[in-house]
Amino acid sequence: MARLSTSLGCCLIVAAVLSFALGSTVRSRDLDVWPVDGRLLGKNGKKSRDVSGLACVEPSGFPRNCLVIDDNLQSVQQLTLTEGRIAAGAPIPVTADAFGGKALELDGEGVAHAGGVFYVLGSHGHPRDRDRALDPVKDRDKIAARIAAAGQIVMLKVAGERVELVSSSRKLTAIIDGQAELKPFAGKRLDENGLTAEGIAVLADRLFVGFRGPALAGGRAAVLSVALNGLFGDEPADARLFTLPLGAGRGVRDLAAYEGRILVLTGPTADEGGAYAVFVWDGRSDGGVRPIGDLSARIPGIGKRKPEAILPLDASDAGLRALILFDGGEEGSPTEITLERP
Repeated sequence: MARLSTSLGCCLIVAAVLSFALGSTVRSRDLDVWPVDGRLLGKNGKKSRDVSGLACVEPSGFPRNCLVIDDNLQSVQQLTLTEGRIAAGAPIPVTADAFGGKALELDGEGVAHAGGVFYVLGSHGHPRDRDRALDPVKDRDKIAARIAAAGQIVMLKVAGERVELVSSSRKLTAIIDGQAELKPFAGKRLDENGLTAEGIAVLADRLFVGFRGPALAGGRAAVLSVALNGLFGDEPADARLFTLPLGAGRGVRDLAAYEGRILVLTGPTADEGGAYAVFVWDGRSDGGVRPIGDLSARIPGIGKRKPEAILPLDASDAGLRALILFDGGEEGSPTEITLERP
């Protein structure tokens, strides 16, 4: 594990300054970056720079068997976590959508695990188009095809050391359209406060989807809870929409189940500016949420590198140790931090 190489006196000064600015949740080991053995795959077989989700079978300890997603691909990738290191494994195709003979990515934005099953979330949103290359009239069919390709939740089953594709559900799109607070934003560009899903977690028999956009009135962000058997079975969806007070212009970047609650990685809805932080949420009420760590002042390069995935590691009297992965960082720049203990 990479360590900061400084004298004891320097460390004490730095720790004191950071503790004054950010509170008791800061520790000098917050900047440990875990090396990757092998390669986390990105577009065209290059090293990933668009990691957007990570989850593991084991909730604690090492080694852990995990899946990671890059939002430019039609596949997920297995990896193994040991203390301070990541070993890249095999890719697993999860979708084969195409338009005009060209493959369409899942636009995978999150991964969750529960009960021996992984769930991989597509963005369910308008394709990213910073340069406005997509014309809403001329490219209408292409845009619709890309939104449909991203409108999936993929299920994979853990079978010993293997992870196997089981099925895909496209029911969430209709469930979203049934939510009066979300429907007006569906299909809109992200830079027009459009809807995009970026976080996924499972508690008991319910799946939670967190939305980066839209930013709702009153500084609130949306999380939609749905019965798992309503997505992957024939039972009612029993959808419940929560609006969490995360701050003006701030949305969900990832969700992670932790000891019966949910960690909420938050960041700006827009592509530029804004603060990143971690909250803990009870998963049952709009008000049952509180901050446990400000990331923006703690991790260098935030803004160019955008926190996109959180994985809880372990807890002690010092706090909750977690791993943050970044969009814009090579192979996710896996960075260990210590948060306030939930």
